[in-house]
Amino acid sequence: MDDTVSKRPSAATQAAQRQKERERLAQKQERERVKALKAEQAARRARERAQALEEKEKQRLYLEGRIAETEAQNEQIADTEEELGTLLAATLDVDDYLDLESLKEHPVLPSFEPGTLSVAEPAPVESDFLPKELSGLAKLKPGAGKRYARDLEEGQQRHKAEVEAHAERELTRLAELEDARRQHDERVVGIKEAAEAQNREIDEFRSRLDAAEPQAVVDYFSLVLDKSSYPSEFPKQFKIAFVPESKQLVVEYELPAATAVPEARAFKYVKARDAIETNPRPAAQTRALYASVVAQITLRTLHELFEADRDEKLETVVFNGYVNTIDPATGRPITPHLVTVRVSEDAFRRLKLRKLDPQACLKGLNASVSKNPAELAPVRPVVEFDMVDPRFVQESDVLSTLDTRPNLMELSPREFESLITNLFEKMGLETRQTQASRDGGVDCVAYDARPILGGKVVIQAKRYKNTVGVSAVRDLYGTMQNEGASKGILVTTSGYGKSSFEFAEGKPLELLSGTHLLHLLAEHADIEARIQPPDDWVDPVPDSPSTEERVES
Repeated sequence: MDDTVSKRPSAATQAAQRQKERERLAQKQERERVKALKAEQAARRARERAQALEEKEKQRLYLEGRIAETEAQNEQIADTEEELGTLLAATLDVDDYLDLESLKEHPVLPSFEPGTLSVAEPAPVESDFLPKELSGLAKLKPGAGKRYARDLEEGQQRHKAEVEAHAERELTRLAELEDARRQHDERVVGIKEAAEAQNREIDEFRSRLDAAEPQAVVDYFSLVLDKSSYPSEFPKQFKIAFVPESKQLVVEYELPAATAVPEARAFKYVKARDAIETNPRPAAQTRALYASVVAQITLRTLHELFEADRDEKLETVVFNGYVNTIDPATGRPITPHLVTVRVSEDAFRRLKLRKLDPQACLKGLNASVSKNPAELAPVRPVVEFDMVDPRFVQESDVLSTLDTRPNLMELSPREFESLITNLFEKMGLETRQTQASRDGGVDCVAYDARPILGGKVVIQAKRYKNTVGVSAVRDLYGTMQNEGASKGILVTTSGYGKSSFEFAEGKPLELLSGTHLLHLLAEHADIEARIQPPDDWVDPVPDSPSTEERVES
């Protein structure tokens, strides 16, 4: 018997093995856990890096957007400044003349397009309705001949019916074609008549303009100013009146407020605060730019009016520029005038608008300009627009024989004298009558009792039908100097020529036309008067009229 005996592992050995196996498994699991943790950490770091890069890109794009926004605002300011600085220059290459012929309609008449109505439907062909003729063998079949004859008759009947239906359809088509042509012809006639009516209106307007009818002159120059292109935020509102006696156009023009000048001089982006900050425009710069805008609009309007006046309807233009705004002291709406100027066409055409300084130019034209337009410091208009308002010279709708308004041209010299004296007394002057002037007018010396602004005033009034000559203005100035007066006023029932206005320019003289006189009577004396010279009226002749005066008369 073999003494060798197989030994089985002891329980301790087995337990040790199991423990060792568990340790190996635990170590493996730990390695796998650590590996997974590292992978997760790597993935998280990758995500964080990606997020950081994404956030950085977002920040970069946001920063670029804010910078671009700031640059856009600065570009807008620069564009506005350039636009405001070139208001006058922008019109110099534009022909402001309004060719009335260009307003006429020359319509392109539509052609007649009847479509399918112009195409006649083909007439039905009889053979399309008839049976095929029997062939040799087919004829031999029993009853073939009768069937053929029956089919032939039916085909002929169908063809006849279709011919009749076709004829009816053709009649309908021709009727519809005729109706379409009639409608087209009516439309063409309507287009022609509308164009002809508009063209007749333009021709009539041209005739009235050629005759220098005041309303036609006003309408023409209103169209000229309507064409002028300004920044969209400008009000572009105006009123125009025409004084035919002196060929003077008076324009009451609404100017943009000082807010037209941007409050900001520039914008700056501050990254630390993520804010676009405003660099405010200095007050002095705002005042200077706004004063330039006012001056440019004044010269631009004068230029557009004179350039459009190819038919020489105008001798002088008065421009009154005002603003519609709110009085900061009272909160009430006000319309202060910021500029007023009267200039003759001859004087204006001598200007070199491309080279001059607008503000210096206005000073040279003896314009009255606000000392501080941005602060709404007002000036007194050269001519009050209400004084040339057409309503004061329009005749009543009733017959002139029924007009109860006094006609200044029918008053006796003493009545006219008393009327003028009463008027200036109502206006606050202390009047003293002098001897009658040798040309049939009224002379008086008045005193303005106001301190500083008041003083002695020489007043002359002349009832004239024709334009008052410049010699009368010279005589008034001489009388004023002889009397030691501070001001001279010449008022007439007619008007003045450009020579009179040019002579009075810069002197303490005020020339009041017939429309002025009517307005002053209504405003201060409650007298609604009219000026209608009799057919046989002859203007008084001064002792020594100048050649220029005779020409102007």
